Amino acid sequence: MTDNRNLILAIVLSAIMMLGWEYFVVQPQMQAERARQAFLHRQPAAAAAHPEAPKTEVQPQSGPGNLPRTQALAQSGARIAIDTPTLNGSLRLTGARFDDLRLKHYRETINPQSPEITLFSPERTRYPYYAVFGFVGAPGSGMKVPDESTPWKAVGGAKLSPDAPVTLQWDNGQGLIFTRTLAVDDQYMFTVGDAVTNKSGKPVLLYPYGYVARDGLPDSKHYWALHEGFVGAADGALKDATYDDLKEGKPPVTFHSTGGWVGITDKYWMAAAIPPQNRSFDGSYRGSQTANVRAYQANYRLDGQSIAPGATLQLTQHLFAGAKVQSIIRHYEDTLGVERFDLAIDWGWFIFLTKPIFLVLDFFYRYTGNFGLAILLLTVAMKLLFFPLADASYRSMSRMKKLQPEVERLRERFADDKMRQQQEMMELYKREKVNPLSGCLPMLIQIPVFFSLYKVLLVTIEMRQAPFFGWIHDLSAADPTQLLNLFGLLPYSIPAFVPAILHVGVWPVLMGASQWVQTKMNPAPADPVQARMFAFMPLIFIFMLASLPAGLVIYWTWSNILSVAQQYVMMRRQGVEVHLFNNLKAPQFLKRLPFIGARAKTEAGE
Repeated sequence: MTDNRNLILAIVLSAIMMLGWEYFVVQPQMQAERARQAFLHRQPAAAAAHPEAPKTEVQPQSGPGNLPRTQALAQSGARIAIDTPTLNGSLRLTGARFDDLRLKHYRETINPQSPEITLFSPERTRYPYYAVFGFVGAPGSGMKVPDESTPWKAVGGAKLSPDAPVTLQWDNGQGLIFTRTLAVDDQYMFTVGDAVTNKSGKPVLLYPYGYVARDGLPDSKHYWALHEGFVGAADGALKDATYDDLKEGKPPVTFHSTGGWVGITDKYWMAAAIPPQNRSFDGSYRGSQTANVRAYQANYRLDGQSIAPGATLQLTQHLFAGAKVQSIIRHYEDTLGVERFDLAIDWGWFIFLTKPIFLVLDFFYRYTGNFGLAILLLTVAMKLLFFPLADASYRSMSRMKKLQPEVERLRERFADDKMRQQQEMMELYKREKVNPLSGCLPMLIQIPVFFSLYKVLLVTIEMRQAPFFGWIHDLSAADPTQLLNLFGLLPYSIPAFVPAILHVGVWPVLMGASQWVQTKMNPAPADPVQARMFAFMPLIFIFMLASLPAGLVIYWTWSNILSVAQQYVMMRRQGVEVHLFNNLKAPQFLKRLPFIGARAKTEAGE
């Protein structure tokens, strides 16, 4: 039993160490592409499934690319202000471009006076990020359509808000009148309603499109367990690609669908262009390189729409630009019928665990008002859910302990014949109906829950800057206290060159202590090497989990405490001796030290 358990424990420990290595060492370094020269003026890729579709290409547009935001906005011409309960910003009338948005409810740091999160930024800033809707004319038609230089005119109000839509208009001088009505709700969804009236006296063919684009990537942390880059849905399936997937020389990712959407996502924020869900479209993700600037675009193009003389084309599209709040995303999926909009949140491969865990956390949060308390209640719920399995496991472990004297006699009797020793032990277990692997089940069960909770803490914006009590002001970030300065008692800060794995806070230490107590529930292994391994394992876990989200460490600590209590009660009910307090004394290999060893012998009466 000991050999099998140690094998499984070694596998588990190796997996966790690989996680730590990937997270702290191998994870992608912060990527920074500073757009200081030109930025790209794009038209969406219109070439796709239909041979008659017009083809458009990315065209460069010169500009310094490093202006302060306020200066770039001031130089971009007339604008329509955007003001909602959740958004600040403006729309550039030239080209009708969404290129200035800030999120009112989210700050860059936990300091409430820190700047609001910036989502969209105009051209000629360091990192332009914007969304555009428009039309492409039929090849060779010579018909003018709105482009980036089109001087749209506002009809009526000069501010877009939930109770005040804005109407834009443009006459192309060839018989087409474009009217665009913009509306926004109290969250993050814009409605783009287009009406094109044909007074040219001849049929006109137009291809509607929408796209989201960005130039360069701001400095930020990137995680191996989190997708950032292109995201969307087509025919009910996720369509995602990383920025690296669209490097130089790599062809665009293309797809065709009826219903769906395309966008670009960061860890917590997303911009997505949403076509009519009952219309087919050709979508693509593209990347390009110009003058040291990497440019990215997620776009779609609808099939050509013919407008008869005297007729009007009506079209409604949407733009999501904001925070990926689960309840809001689900609301849009249900009310607007946006196909698989829930895929905007990166639940990962284990969505069958991560999403339910988040929903349970959110449920507890509604009653407690604190996500830290919700994590504690989630831990209790998981213990209750797996209680029958844990109960059977601990009962089997108790029977194993009762058989320990017989196991030791078999080891002594067949010390020189390992094969015979194993055969006799297996016969003993079979005769007593004991499963030697049962003791590992509680730990194995905890692993997928641990990884799923890690994913939830990493990707859900609800956990961002969510406080607990005391010094934990952000459950999604590491414990901010530092062992190296005695948790703040010493008046100095930890130098930046100190590896993150050494930034050990209070909660990781508490987790290690609870892990150490849990290992003392069982008799120490007879093998000194194994005894040392078990003794140092909690210390290893302290450093491995030090830089993980505090909420995860709190979960592990509380789970250890509940496991100790649960195992103690079950072992006492089975009439098995609990070795906890005896094992809390100094380990055998420490007793070899002169002072500790002499004291131990004195207490033993030797």
